[in-house]
Amino acid sequence: MNYTIRQVAEKMGVTVPTLRYYDKEGLLPFVDRKPNGTRVFKDEDFQRLDIITCMKNSGMSIKDIKRYMDLCEEGDSTLKERMDIFLERKEDVQKQMEELNKVMETIIHKIGYYETAIEAGTEAIHRHQKDQD
Repeated sequence: MNYTIRQVAEKMGVTVPTLRYYDKEGLLPFVDRKPNGTRVFKDEDFQRLDIITCMKNSGMSIKDIKRYMDLCEEGDSTLKERMDIFLERKEDVQKQMEELNKVMETIIHKIGYYETAIEAGTEAIHRHQKDQD
């Protein structure tokens, strides 16, 4: 089945300008075009679009995503390089998750702090508890 850029944008949860930008930056070399220049997306294009979205959401730059897409176009001789890209992304995302876990710990602590203060009717309860420690 063929899809228009608008249909793809709706299915992917992105904007039409985003897809046009990705195409302009060379991230969509797999997308066919009609003689009038209209982009024609196929069912199999969604898997690649999902990868692009995943990479973008992980914080990867457009330049690095382009590098990955270029490697895909080169075929099996680049399998190791492509895996290395994902191993690097995994490491980066792991670091981000560790940082977010620290943020979450602080948020949970502050929620507990305010729950106690609300129950006591004052923040002074925390100063009083520290004095007793």
